[in-house]
Amino acid sequence: MLGNPDPGETVQIFDADGSFLARASYSPTSQIRARVWSRNPDEKISPDFFQSRIKRSLAYRRQIGFNFQMMRLIFAESDGLPGLITDQYGDTLVVQFLSAGSEYWKGVIIEVLADLTGVKTIYERSDAQVRVLEGLPLQSGTIFGPEPEHLLKLKDSEFESWVDIRNGHKTGYYLDQRENRSMVGGMCGGKSVLDCFCYSGGFSIQALKNQAESVTLVDESRDALQLSEKNISLNKLDGENIDTIQGDVFEVLRKFRDQAKKFDVIILDPPKFAPTAAYAEKAARGYKDINLLAFKLLNPGGTLATFSCSGGISQNFFLRILSGAARDAEVNARIQESMRQSPDHPVNLSFPEGIYLKGYIIRVE
Repeated sequence: MLGNPDPGETVQIFDADGSFLARASYSPTSQIRARVWSRNPDEKISPDFFQSRIKRSLAYRRQIGFNFQMMRLIFAESDGLPGLITDQYGDTLVVQFLSAGSEYWKGVIIEVLADLTGVKTIYERSDAQVRVLEGLPLQSGTIFGPEPEHLLKLKDSEFESWVDIRNGHKTGYYLDQRENRSMVGGMCGGKSVLDCFCYSGGFSIQALKNQAESVTLVDESRDALQLSEKNISLNKLDGENIDTIQGDVFEVLRKFRDQAKKFDVIILDPPKFAPTAAYAEKAARGYKDINLLAFKLLNPGGTLATFSCSGGISQNFFLRILSGAARDAEVNARIQESMRQSPDHPVNLSFPEGIYLKGYIIRVE
């Protein structure tokens, strides 16, 4: 390397023959030393560059027909802006600067986002552990406009939800599960449903809207269960057929197994067990355990909706885990549908790693 660039500063990358390859942001502490901004030798990394890229990201959402109150506007590498996540919640944006390069250009990015979207508030949630790998401190707080309300009441595609952008998971809501919630909910009419790792209750709300016979929500967080209860009440779905359980999902599933309890539909949407491939083998044991238990808890003809959001677990590896779990549970299981993240989380073919959410609807006999 020639020179001594600062963290996040733009560098040029050349091959062994001296031919230009790309302009990229430099990170001296990360294992990924440079994240590519552009492979165009004539494209300078400047405020105009970010204006153009962000405009393009917003235009893509309009082109695919996304016009929800809540949606992802910028998905990092998949939108040509490595390390930048931007989610819209009504008139508030929640942003994550997860790389040295996006942090370096933070001021410019905030100005462009405010100008192009016209939102009132931009709130930063750069509190993901990946920032530590970039040598960056964890940060959160309002960086543009007035302080947001503690909870925002917003409409998803089919129901309303309270969203906690300050302390909620990710940027406050699982935007990537919109279509999957609808699909799974449509299979719950007249069924007994177990919603594990329920967080704010999105899957349960869809199940109840589709006339589920009963819904049991499980999460280890009391705050998450309270948020679920608020969201169920917000959508006027209160009833005697709803039960909430605070506890470790693994322990709850084992208790249900020992009680010979059964369900018609089980939803497993756990947090990220393997952020990178280095954690894959250890995480595989956790994924197999919960899916094995779920298979044992399903009534004949029951349905399992199971997900992995771990970037370190490939789709093929996840399928092998599920196959092993079904075999050990001694059930005949067939994949009915495959699922992935919502289209506002696009996957650029130059960055296939952008496929992080893998899901399957599995029918057992």
